[in-house]
Amino acid sequence: MPDNTPDAPFLRAENDGGLRLLAVHAHPDDESSKGAATMASYVAAGVSVMVATCTGGERGDILNAQMADVPHALRDLAGLRRLEMAEAAAALGIEHRWLGFVDSGLPEGDPLPPLPFGCFALQPLERAAAPLVRLVREYRPHVILSYDENGGYPHPDHIMAHRVAVEAYEAAGDPSRYEGLGEPWEPLKLYYDRAFNPERFRALHFALEEAGLQSPYAERIAAWLEADAEGHQPARPTHPTTTQIDCGDYFEHRERALLAHRTQVEPEGFFFAVSADLQRKVWPWEDYSLIHSRVPHELPETDFFAGIE
Repeated sequence: MPDNTPDAPFLRAENDGGLRLLAVHAHPDDESSKGAATMASYVAAGVSVMVATCTGGERGDILNAQMADVPHALRDLAGLRRLEMAEAAAALGIEHRWLGFVDSGLPEGDPLPPLPFGCFALQPLERAAAPLVRLVREYRPHVILSYDENGGYPHPDHIMAHRVAVEAYEAAGDPSRYEGLGEPWEPLKLYYDRAFNPERFRALHFALEEAGLQSPYAERIAAWLEADAEGHQPARPTHPTTTQIDCGDYFEHRERALLAHRTQVEPEGFFFAVSADLQRKVWPWEDYSLIHSRVPHELPETDFFAGIE
């Protein structure tokens, strides 16, 4: 069983009765590129927010050229990514737990090579979900946030993170399942993140063009619009946006969290191509799909906790 020792004594024998949000991510840095401003806004509103990171990102590459020759990055990338994660968590004000699995890497080639033995994506579902079920029963979140069935994008660890999040949402409240992992707790709502929402990218793209600025999204939008030889358009997203969280005031928190992941994020790269001020004017939200609710709700929503007493 993976190591589930918390980084800090956040868990309390009796929770304080406040609202709690748990976001499930595959690697350190995913929490900063997906839903970071939302989490910071909820923390500011007094909500307890926890991120569970499934793997340590051990098989990631150094994606920031400025870090390519840094001795710590070359000697111990996994250790450095833990330090980066702690800095990002502090920037967002969130609590954090490592689930302890090993990064699967992103296979490349044709045909694709097999995934490494023992990695997260090859774990049996019940083994992979057990640490998260334990965390759900200890932390007792009202809302769980994860990726869609494609993992947001088809990285094997993202797809497995989706699977374990859904499994924990469905199983944590059932006393007959995962026995010995704490008192049952049933989360009330499950959301999928829509960080790659095409509508958002289009809005930012056209705003940049109107301002006479170069858009970093042109290639991405062209790929979405491109039809194949028979005229078929790419499939529309499986899950539409149901919930938009107004979090524009916290875009700088998101930027600080992203910059904390120095080995993964270039300061002049894609994430910073549009200023926070322009984003606030054009798209001051982060977007989500409500997948399941155990409480009455009305769509569209502007709050994860709508309907929760």
